Amino acid sequence: MLFLNATNAQNQLRDQVVAKRLEQELTQKGLAQRSGVNLHTLRKFEQGGSISLKSFLKLLTILGGLDEVVAAVKPRAENFKSIDEVLESLEPRAMRKRGRRT
Repeated sequence: MLFLNATNAQNQLRDQVVAKRLEQELTQKGLAQRSGVNLHTLRKFEQGGSISLKSFLKLLTILGGLDEVVAAVKPRAENFKSIDEVLESLEPRAMRKRGRRT
């Protein structure tokens, strides 16, 4: 069983981006130009998986998949089991207060 950690996720994302690029018959240079990501940055990403979030999202804008990434981190809707749970969710929640600095 493979446990997903940050490094494994990073490697999987890198592999998927490379596969999408090759599937669309784009060279590294072509993808870099279309996305606005520096060619050196793209090469570094494809070799080691390290890239800024902004550059990663630029690549997905060209390759496809940006909508799916945004949807994946969207909070899920609450599933209520009873009307009581619905009513409790509507009650005003106590405001958090900051502690005083001394």
